[in-house]
Amino acid sequence: MTQVSKMKLSDFAKSSVGAVLFFSVVHGFAAGHANAPAQVKGSVFSPAKSGKIFVTIDGRSDGLTFDGVGAVSAGASTRLLIDYPEPQRSQILDYLFKPNYGAALQVLKVEIGADTDSTAGSEPSHEAVRGVIDRHLGYEWWLMKEAKARNPGIRLEAMAWGAPGWVGNFWSDNNITYTLSWLDCAKQNGFQIDYLGGGNERGYNANYYIKLRQALNEHGWSQIKIVGSEDHTPPNYWSIATEMKTNAAFAAAVDVLGEHDICVWRTPQYHCHVSPDALSLRKPLWDSENSTQDYLVGADPLARVMTRHYLDGGVTANLNWAPLSAMYASFPCAGTGMILADRPWSGYYDVGKIIWVDAHMTQFTQPGWRYLDDACGYTTGGASFVTLRDPNGKSYTMVIETVDLTAPETLEFNVTGGLNNGAVQFWSTDLRSKNDAANFVHVGRIKPKNGRYRVTIAPGHIYTLSTTSGQHKGGAQSLADADALMPLPYEEDFENARPGWPAKYFSDVHGRFEIAPCGGGRPGHCYRQMITQEPVLWHGTRMPPTTIMGDPRWWGDYEVSADALLEGPGYVELLGRIESQQHSAAGYHLQICDTGSWKLFTENVAAKDTILASGTNAPFGLNQWHRLALHFIGDNLIASDDGKMLATIRDDSHTTGQIGLRVSAWQHGEFDNVRIVKTAAWPVFVPHSAMTVAASSEHDANDRGQIFSAQNAIDGRPETSWRPESNSSVPSPQSLTLDLGRERTVQGLACKPAITGKNDGGENFITRYTIYLSRDGKNYQEAATGEWKPTIATKTTSWPAQKARYVRLEATQTSRGVPMIAEINISTTPFPLAP
Repeated sequence: MTQVSKMKLSDFAKSSVGAVLFFSVVHGFAAGHANAPAQVKGSVFSPAKSGKIFVTIDGRSDGLTFDGVGAVSAGASTRLLIDYPEPQRSQILDYLFKPNYGAALQVLKVEIGADTDSTAGSEPSHEAVRGVIDRHLGYEWWLMKEAKARNPGIRLEAMAWGAPGWVGNFWSDNNITYTLSWLDCAKQNGFQIDYLGGGNERGYNANYYIKLRQALNEHGWSQIKIVGSEDHTPPNYWSIATEMKTNAAFAAAVDVLGEHDICVWRTPQYHCHVSPDALSLRKPLWDSENSTQDYLVGADPLARVMTRHYLDGGVTANLNWAPLSAMYASFPCAGTGMILADRPWSGYYDVGKIIWVDAHMTQFTQPGWRYLDDACGYTTGGASFVTLRDPNGKSYTMVIETVDLTAPETLEFNVTGGLNNGAVQFWSTDLRSKNDAANFVHVGRIKPKNGRYRVTIAPGHIYTLSTTSGQHKGGAQSLADADALMPLPYEEDFENARPGWPAKYFSDVHGRFEIAPCGGGRPGHCYRQMITQEPVLWHGTRMPPTTIMGDPRWWGDYEVSADALLEGPGYVELLGRIESQQHSAAGYHLQICDTGSWKLFTENVAAKDTILASGTNAPFGLNQWHRLALHFIGDNLIASDDGKMLATIRDDSHTTGQIGLRVSAWQHGEFDNVRIVKTAAWPVFVPHSAMTVAASSEHDANDRGQIFSAQNAIDGRPETSWRPESNSSVPSPQSLTLDLGRERTVQGLACKPAITGKNDGGENFITRYTIYLSRDGKNYQEAATGEWKPTIATKTTSWPAQKARYVRLEATQTSRGVPMIAEINISTTPFPLAP
């Protein structure tokens, strides 16, 4: 019988993986499950009467060269990682880059920063002013260094999303000059760049690529391969290839055809699209930016494309945005990546199953391996598999995904063509299990007999069969409390920070803020907005320079204050209760101009402003320091300048969230002595970890890279939401019922709507509600009913203290469509001045 490491076969059959999977070897080993004959192209596949699928793994059936599995660090997705404490920061980096530990990424693509909002924020430019170059600016250099330290063989790619304002037209000679200066910085920092993209999702310009190739060759960068067009134009993917067919110089300039999300953006990714024109050019084809989706959702789609990229179109590399979600949860697509790492103040992080999907390929193969075409295909049941061999032609690896398989299938292999006929290591990940113990399991070691063996594959898995060894499942984990908020009071004087770098926890949305010497005669360091010319924008995002910080889950009863200085005509802004950030800063803004005119306004998720109060104060002046403050308690807002109250109003447009700093476009401005303190006792919520939740209906399926299960309402992640099904068979009204784990004294409920921009169109808000309480889960009594405004603000409702174990929120009316709830909390204390 086949030897199984660390457990008997009988014990393995009872385990979480073994319950649905047995493996065996021909001639004397236990038989597997039978299934229908395979219908896969290639004579090597011949169904037996038993239903087994026969596959010949022939080392001579060479296909295309594998170029690797990688990730794209761009758009500020990695920003918060640099602020993580040790050892958690190194543990996260090990999961991403360390060979035979976690994802073991083989390609790292980084952004050439341009101080422009490039997704979840902006990244620094090394040359914001022409000819003034700082090779140390930007945290991507740090990330590349950490990646190379763990895997010296990792391949590096660079690409721009925007460009500094002096470049002018993105497709210009100036931008080529700018790109060359970045490559010089890379060389001075010790990096050899392997690939260079044109422009992220900007279309393409044939002459630019031709000139770029010429410039690289002339400046000693002939070894760098150009990737084009790096665009995302469904359903007409690969349009660059069509023009290349009639433009020989263009075709010669581009080494790799790379398009984005060719398996369809943030979907289950059943099929990958490659055009005949792209195939005809006989160049490597890459999915050069594929959204990994939410870190808890993206494993199934990634498992599919791990094999289907090659099967559907000969695509030989997959680079995923983002490697991890080290961006604030106030961004609607936060959570995208392999690891959630958005809470550096506590050191909390969480490793997603996506890590282990990558590991099934990256820990067993390397760029330069060759696909074996005769051992790549689909089965009738819906599984798919690819096989690769090492450059020496001895070792081989097969990756099998069974995401859509409905019943077990048995595959029988015959190894030939000079391949290693020794022991085969068998690894498995159960994609359906929520238990980490079912991820990246070394099932055992198979000993082929006369080159033959068989395995039985079960639905909902990804498997690897390989003659290589040395693989390992990393075991580091954060012991920090996932619910721990960033503590208050908070004070930052910018004195213990590295000049030229972002301040701890501050994340730029647009423009660039960095530690710099103070102006206005003040000694020490301050936080200065550095960019004085509008960058070449990405996707037309136009907003003033803005930076944000803090915990998106903060209750809004706090005061934020800061010293502010203007170096030239314009204004500065202090921001509070920022609830959402996507090319905007949805919260309250206190704006003061150098002339003394001021206004207090709200900004929504669509960047639309509503003025709440305005006036004229003594001139703010230039190069003079002033103390700005925003004071919040419930729906009471007080704005002040140098201790003088400018306005006191009541408004409930925003009730929770972060703080921020803003300067007029495009002006130098400075901030110092940022301070945040509570203005009232925050409500005491029942811990989410003590609750369970049930819904009248839930959309528990992949929808644009997320799921909308009831659990999302108590997961502590503002970027996720519960949403019921919207079909006519679902009864109305919709409701969520919380089981608090035991009977408690409860006094109120807080409900945070979804933070997506869709809400600003009036969709998905609960406008009428009823709340019921129960002690036994059977008999419910009404505790409160009322109306809520259709805004993004967290809503609260109070009632006289009562004992209950179960709390039900029923949405009796919505603004349009079905309700969406990002977070729901039950308070054991009253809300102060609840709106």
